[in-house]
Amino acid sequence: MNQIDLKGRVAVVTGAASGIGRATAKRLGADGAALELWDAAAEGLAETADSTGGTATVLSVADDDAVAAAAAAAAERHGRVDILVNCAGIAGDIAPVAEADPAEWRRVIEVNLTGTFLCCRAVVPHMVRSGYGRIVNIASVAGKEGNPNAAHYSASKAGVITFTRALGKEVAGSGVLVNCITPAVIDTAILGQVTEAQVKYMVERIPLGRMGRPEEVAALIAWLSSEECSFSTAAAFDLSGGRTTY
Repeated sequence: MNQIDLKGRVAVVTGAASGIGRATAKRLGADGAALELWDAAAEGLAETADSTGGTATVLSVADDDAVAAAAAAAAERHGRVDILVNCAGIAGDIAPVAEADPAEWRRVIEVNLTGTFLCCRAVVPHMVRSGYGRIVNIASVAGKEGNPNAAHYSASKAGVITFTRALGKEVAGSGVLVNCITPAVIDTAILGQVTEAQVKYMVERIPLGRMGRPEEVAALIAWLSSEECSFSTAAAFDLSGGRTTY
């Protein structure tokens, strides 16, 4: 593993209980960052905290007050927040639009898109005051192409991409850089929320012929979280095994 210098940096990682979030916490911690770990899944979050030495905060990223309080506590604990990685997300129930439950649509949008907004809203002021910050939002190739029977998920991730572009331009010049990653299907527990047919559909569209690994996503996140990432903001970085090249 190549080393990225994150010594002295404070990183908030959402969705840290499993999958990309847990892999990111392990990678950023190994690279020297102090970790603030957020997730609604208490048991998995405790396991990640135990293995990384991070501070665990159980919350829903869709809860305005809880997110604001957690950000304030992290800044008070460390005196700063340098990195925010928004990994928290859900797939939602798979269904065609005509049969989709409006409540499920709202739930997916609330976690994936509104949650990303709330976390950025809470952390950005701390970064701007210190004149430094790196934000990495996890979107999806579904946000570029749209996956059938997953309109809610696809729309939420398209929103994350555009939100990233807007926020990146908004804080340009402040020392805060905002980027997102658009992975193809990654081998994580979230696949338990979708059908085998849906997974097959996604993998068949990847020229490399396999799913990605959480550690591969975490490696890109580590660079985007570092000082070496200095001229990229408001950008979407593909990690799709060749599925998307735009």
